[in-house]
Amino acid sequence: QYGLVFDAGSTHTALYIYRWPTDKENGTGIVSQVEACTVSGPGISSYADDPAGAGASLKPCLDKAMKIVPAEQQRETPTYLGATAGMRLLREQNSTKAQQVLAEVAKAIGEYPVDFCGARILTGNEEGSFGWITVNYLLGTLVKFSFAEKWEHPWDTEVLGALDLGGASTQITFQPVVTIEDKNTSVFFRLYGTNYSLYTHSYLCYGQTQALKMLLAALHQGSMSPQEISHPCYPKGYQENVTTASLYDSPCVHAPSTPSPAQVLTVTGTGDPAACSTAVQKLFSFSCGANRTCGFNGVYQPPVRGQFFAFAGFYYTFHFLNLTSQQSLNDVNSTVQTFCRKTWAELVKTFPQEKGHLHTYCSAAIYILTLLLDGYKFNEHTWSSIHFRRQAANTDIGWTLGFMLNLTNTIPTEALEPVKGHQPSLWAGAVSCIVLAI
Repeated sequence: QYGLVFDAGSTHTALYIYRWPTDKENGTGIVSQVEACTVSGPGISSYADDPAGAGASLKPCLDKAMKIVPAEQQRETPTYLGATAGMRLLREQNSTKAQQVLAEVAKAIGEYPVDFCGARILTGNEEGSFGWITVNYLLGTLVKFSFAEKWEHPWDTEVLGALDLGGASTQITFQPVVTIEDKNTSVFFRLYGTNYSLYTHSYLCYGQTQALKMLLAALHQGSMSPQEISHPCYPKGYQENVTTASLYDSPCVHAPSTPSPAQVLTVTGTGDPAACSTAVQKLFSFSCGANRTCGFNGVYQPPVRGQFFAFAGFYYTFHFLNLTSQQSLNDVNSTVQTFCRKTWAELVKTFPQEKGHLHTYCSAAIYILTLLLDGYKFNEHTWSSIHFRRQAANTDIGWTLGFMLNLTNTIPTEALEPVKGHQPSLWAGAVSCIVLAI
């Protein structure tokens, strides 16, 4: 059987095509990724004023899927679209526009001969916990093919935690040692005949794009000159113009009392990593209150434990800085400090292909370090338990595969047909041949 899942993120959309055998293992399918197709253009939340454009953007990837899924199976291929934090923010801003975008993408998918099961906005807890399922499924901690040539639950392996960084939200999910005190951060799954009780939380507005926007707005509001922003995380020699309208266009960014939308601001980089770190820390509240362990902003979080996979934005920034090979925290810090001190001219010369996002890598790296160390409370001892990865077992890490696996619990197992060695006509022919030969 096949399944299609659209991951409609805040910055872009991708379609994942999955396949699994019709006989299931303890109620959950053994799913593999066949193809991933990136939808051109921005995330669907960017089409708030052009909802039909959001639907039209999905069609090239759906056309590709129709070439992969056999024609006779298309009508029974479950197809979903899950939207994440970009659409959660749009819903906060304008729920009517969010509904119009979802209606248009549903209409576009509905034109194809698939079993369309709906387009909806995932909760942060769903996004985090489905990402956790993906990681553990791919690494064989949930189910494994044994020497006895059957799928079994591996009793000797620990499950891993999942760290996800999107454009508009970030998620942490793991199996804690202690009982989870806050039921809003608790989720329960039964997979391959085993029960899992997990801690998960999603921080809206703390995805990389929105966090860096909050940082720029904070620097603007703390600036001596209303038209100029001195940015310690941008390289020395870098300069750009932004409008107040583009800076304050998100519910994550609280506008000053009287922003002038047409105003043009000049942002100038100063390349000061220490000042950058100080500015980034001001985006968080790290105090926990009495008798409570927390992540940040007062959200309950038990102490981190075990190994973690950090993917999506965590991986892309650290991969660019060549920091995905289990380097020590000291090495990571010194690499980031050295990079942040480079001038714009030096960076452009070293990375000519990366010019579009090059000025943001320092702020993204310092943001990630602040989030992991001060936010999620990793330290120099537990740092080595974080593995920065994009894929596992040739499959992209994200929430979509976990979503599909959880979905297969609701898809009935087809009855296995009795196995015949050959067709009856072949047997008759073979017997005739033997008789004639004798």
